[in-house]
Amino acid sequence: MPTSPKTPVTMRDVARAAGVSRMTVSRALKKDSPISKETRERILKVVRDMNYVPDQMAGSLTTKRSGFVAVLVPSLNNLHFAETVQALTEELEAIGQQILLGYTDYSKQREEQLVEAMLRRRPEAVVLSYDGHSDRTMELLSDANIPVVELWERPADPLQHTIGFSNKDAAAKMTRALIERGYKNIAFLSEADDAWTRGAARRAGWQSAMQAAGLSDHRLMKIGKPPLSIEDGARAVPQLVEDFPDTDCIFCVSDVPAFGALTVLKSMGKNVPRDIGVVGFGNFEVSRFSTPSITTVEVDPKRIGHTTGKLLAELLDGDRAGTARHVPVEVLLSFRGSTR
Repeated sequence: MPTSPKTPVTMRDVARAAGVSRMTVSRALKKDSPISKETRERILKVVRDMNYVPDQMAGSLTTKRSGFVAVLVPSLNNLHFAETVQALTEELEAIGQQILLGYTDYSKQREEQLVEAMLRRRPEAVVLSYDGHSDRTMELLSDANIPVVELWERPADPLQHTIGFSNKDAAAKMTRALIERGYKNIAFLSEADDAWTRGAARRAGWQSAMQAAGLSDHRLMKIGKPPLSIEDGARAVPQLVEDFPDTDCIFCVSDVPAFGALTVLKSMGKNVPRDIGVVGFGNFEVSRFSTPSITTVEVDPKRIGHTTGKLLAELLDGDRAGTARHVPVEVLLSFRGSTR
C-alpha cells in the first residue's frame, strides 16, 4: 500500500511544540534574536528535532531580501570559473548570501533565458561573465534595478559594474613580447564559433599586434566551439603545421588547447621551444606542470572572485544604485619553457 506524502512542518507546528507563539519562533530563527538565550536554544532544538525548514521566500515578502545572488558562468568544467565561484561564495557566505548558479554554454540565447528565469526569483544582485549579451538580456538587467557585475572583461559599454581586463589588450601585449623575442611567423589557434566571446577578443589582439609590427596574420586556425579542449588543440596541430609549415610559434586561445598542441608537437618529433614555441592564456594548472611548462598570460581567478564578493558586500549594504565601479584586474606575462 503506497504511503501518503508527509505534510511539511510549519512554523505553527514548531510554536505549538515549543509552547511559544509563531512570532517568538520567527525571532528565534534570526541571528540577532532579541529573545533570551535559553528560550532561543529550546526553540532551535525543536526546530532540529522536527526538521523544520523556514520558508525563506515567505520571509522575503516582508523583508524584500531574497538572500541570494544569481551567478552565470559560460562553463562548469572550466577550472577558472570554478575557482572564481568558490572564492565568490566564500565572500558572500560571510554576509549571509547564497549563490544561485547557472551556466550559459557561451550562448546569448541561453544566457537570456537564465537571466529571465533567475530574475523571477528576485535575486539581490546578478554576476555574469562577459561574452556579449543579447539586447533583451541588457534590457532585463537594466529594468531589474539591482547591482549587476560583469567579470573577466572590460566591456566598451558595461551594464553597471565591471571586474576585469581587456582580453584584446592582453593578447596584443603577449604577441608584442613574442615578436620582441624574435618570433615572426606566429599562428593563432582559436575557436571556430567565437562571435562576441573573450576568445574573439584575444584573436583580435593577436591580429592587431601582428599588423602593427608589419607581420602577416594569415596563420589562423579555427577549430571547435568554446571552450576548446586538450583534444581540440591536439587535433588542430597537424593541419596547422601542414598549412603553415613556416610557423615558429603557436599562440592558443587558452592553456588547455595549448597543452594538447604541445603534446602532439612532441609526438611529431618537434622540439619545443627550439623548433617551435607554444603559448597559452590563463595560467591554468596544466600549463604550469606540463613538460616543458607553457608560456601564458597569467590571470588570478580567485582574486576576481574575492574582489567581486567584496564589491557586492559594499553594494548590498549601501546604495545599490550607486555610481558604477570598474575594478581593473592585473594581467601578467609568464614566460616559461615552451618559448625560447
